[in-house]
Amino acid sequence: MAAINPLSNPKGVKLQCELCNSPAHLQCSACKVTYYCDSDHQQADWVSIHEKICQLLIPLRIAQPFSSSAEERSHSLEQLLLRKKHLIDLTLKEAQKHLYGGRHADVIPAAMHSLSFTIDVFGLATVELVPAYLILAEANIGLGHLPQAEEYLSQAYWTVLKTTDCSNAIRSKLHRNLGLLYSAKGEFEESLRHFSNDVYFASETAGTNHMSVTGGYFHMANIFFRQNKMDIADSLYTEVTDIWHAHLSKLLNVHVNESSRSMSSLEKDQENLDENQEAEALQILSAICDIREQAPKKDPAKIMHILHTLTMLHFIAMDWPKAEEFGKKLLLTTQQLPEEKISDDIAILLRLIELKCTAK
Repeated sequence: MAAINPLSNPKGVKLQCELCNSPAHLQCSACKVTYYCDSDHQQADWVSIHEKICQLLIPLRIAQPFSSSAEERSHSLEQLLLRKKHLIDLTLKEAQKHLYGGRHADVIPAAMHSLSFTIDVFGLATVELVPAYLILAEANIGLGHLPQAEEYLSQAYWTVLKTTDCSNAIRSKLHRNLGLLYSAKGEFEESLRHFSNDVYFASETAGTNHMSVTGGYFHMANIFFRQNKMDIADSLYTEVTDIWHAHLSKLLNVHVNESSRSMSSLEKDQENLDENQEAEALQILSAICDIREQAPKKDPAKIMHILHTLTMLHFIAMDWPKAEEFGKKLLLTTQQLPEEKISDDIAILLRLIELKCTAK
């Protein structure tokens, strides 16, 4: 970082902190186009997103060379727009990764960058702003900053309300975040209403057995769990596990049934589950696994089912150490079941893990 003195700025130039818009006292020495009020904000931005976008900001923030040709100017503007759209996607993706990782403070700078780029490209009243609003809201809920979360959700809600062609996927995410907000406030009935709407809109988009509905079911189950309505919670946790188990089994069977294909082809096909889907699945299924393993009356069959699902997830995510770890837990749990032999699908999965780990 390079120190700067706000009083020495050229007349009319106000250099502001990237995160809080206060007068800047530090300049990023790598890109030289980003400024901060202090080292804490510099470090927060670096950890969240700046490390990944530092050099990408330079073409956006330096003066563009003058072009006498209209064609060259048009081309330059098109390239600038493409760079901004790329940064919208990149910053939103990084914010989502921090969110699924439970790093709520790290979400804020990345999501704020995404919001800023989106406003720059699409304006102040478009549905493209909603994903950034929702991520900022969820991060603030996680941090316990409920008034700030409510403000972002209010902006998202009115944007969706004014947009006639808003997708069901966006509506689903909006209701999920509203459900999380009311849950954090202890208003469980209102929370359940929004989670039900989340499931409805997700089902309208992809079907009732699609993995996108599992988030709503999972959060509903958590509400019933907190209300000590264990039968309902257990049923919903089982539904979530069943949906993910079925989806992951299909992905795995593609590779098993086409055994002539190489491992490189297998790895290419595994892109069917993107990074955010993997992260959401891991977050949800790990929580259910903890609940199953910590239950006063443990059900070995349900523990085996969730362990099988998690083992498949780690295998498909190509996290071989975790796949091996959960495979061992799965094998041990299976052996503890009375008169239970290992099913063919579990045996095949364990064999695939063994082959992969042996080949390392």
